Amino acid sequence: MAGNDSAPLNINFETSPSQYTHVRYEVDGAIARLYLDIQEEKGLREGYVLKLNSYDLGVDIELADVVRRLRFEHPEVACVVLGSALDGVFCSGANIFMLGRSSHAFKVNFCKFTNETRLEIEDVTANSGQTWIAALNGVASGGGYELPLACEEIYLVDDRRSAVALPEVPFLGVLPGTGGLTRVVDKRMVRRDRADVFSTLAEGIKGKRAVEWNLVDGVFPPSKFDAAIAARAAELAGAGHPDRKGITLDALNPSIEDDGGIHYRHLDLTFGPEDRVAHLTMTVPDSLPAIPADARDLGADWWALRAFREFDDALLRLRVNHPGIGLVLVHTKGSPQTVLDLDAQLAARQDDWFVREATLLMRRTLKRMDLTAKTFFALIEEGSCFVGSLFELTVAADRSYMFEDDDGEVSIGLSTLNFGPFPMSNGLTRLQTRFLADRAHADGLSEQVGEILDASDAMDHGLVTDAFDDIDWEDEIRLIVEERATLSPDALTGMEANLRFAGPETMETKIFGRLTAWQNWIFQRPNAVGPKGALTLYGQPETAEFDYNRT
Repeated sequence: MAGNDSAPLNINFETSPSQYTHVRYEVDGAIARLYLDIQEEKGLREGYVLKLNSYDLGVDIELADVVRRLRFEHPEVACVVLGSALDGVFCSGANIFMLGRSSHAFKVNFCKFTNETRLEIEDVTANSGQTWIAALNGVASGGGYELPLACEEIYLVDDRRSAVALPEVPFLGVLPGTGGLTRVVDKRMVRRDRADVFSTLAEGIKGKRAVEWNLVDGVFPPSKFDAAIAARAAELAGAGHPDRKGITLDALNPSIEDDGGIHYRHLDLTFGPEDRVAHLTMTVPDSLPAIPADARDLGADWWALRAFREFDDALLRLRVNHPGIGLVLVHTKGSPQTVLDLDAQLAARQDDWFVREATLLMRRTLKRMDLTAKTFFALIEEGSCFVGSLFELTVAADRSYMFEDDDGEVSIGLSTLNFGPFPMSNGLTRLQTRFLADRAHADGLSEQVGEILDASDAMDHGLVTDAFDDIDWEDEIRLIVEERATLSPDALTGMEANLRFAGPETMETKIFGRLTAWQNWIFQRPNAVGPKGALTLYGQPETAEFDYNRT
């Protein structure tokens, strides 16, 4: 099942409204309307047709871009209505033929990106004053129902034909793996027995029964559907946010070298010289402008926004385009005080929508790092600025190593942003997760806010994995890197996914834990992808043949 995408990929995760093929949106005051209008013959790659509003990664990239643009370019919007331009069909989910010809790694990363976008829809509803509702004018099946599940409310046309369904188990021998099952029971709180019936009923559930089971929030006959949706959107939107004026998100346009290196304005991603190793370096300018009274005047060039947009883009390219990279060494360059000053301003100006949105984007990007199946080691060296918001890169990394110099110029530091604004998927800060056995120590570190900590201090507080002096630094780092690069990538993915999310389980950790483990496993089993597997034979006259031994 490796298909044709086992070769290195070069997928660009940047797009803009002028480049959209599959989605379109319109803004009318406080209400935005987004339509899935997926063009059958314009898939991201050749070999499949996107029938019935089915989607591939190209569609997801456009959808993710819309979600972000509505936050930054149209902050006046208070309600987003998600609908379909195709009569009788909302969305039939991920294109099965695309999945069938994709490599295992591509399938899993596709599912992960899809769900991160759905989590951002939930995030914008919870934190940005833009409530998303789904208007299902036809069948919503598989991923086509999982997308509405990310919305705050779901409404279905009651035409005796349209239904919601999660048919992956009976049709494909896999799972609704981008959060479908988890959201049904954890978010919609559908009874377990009903969820079991629903998830094995290929044709789905429609009408009043879908409302009774809480699979949707309401149904309307075709003659009243549009008017009912418009009325509900107007009710949710109210007057909107007329005091918010948006900015334009310009293209990042990184330069890409012949050796694959990617260079942005504030970030560089390079490869080698070590085997299977990448270096990611974030640079902070010598000085940053103070946040003005109207923060949006900073625009899209503001370092806090642009640098983390670049970081986000680099993480996505690493995941999908560079599967052979197993270890990413994280570096920073710049003045620690510049970062601490910026953090103080960010913390003080959370009442400003633009500052808050930039902070939320930083939070989501750090979560993307947590959820990326690569090893991350932070290297704290001369010229580094792993302080405050950039110290989060250190505690997000699987390990961190600090250069111990005689004069203490190599340092780390904490800011108020390390104590709340950047929670992980488990709901805890990275410091609370790091010191799970000693919450008092994690919280007590707030006394160090604004202090510059040398290697000795960092070790005493447990903030780095180890420190080496100038005699040992190069040899120790070389040995550590060489060792990690030789270990099984499968074992490391499982190990890291288990270790990164200590502490309480949330809907978010359940989704990604199950995606990483169960969906990852099922996508490799013969019952799904073998010669007679359900996914392999989908759309063909043959019937799948299963090994009925439970594992």
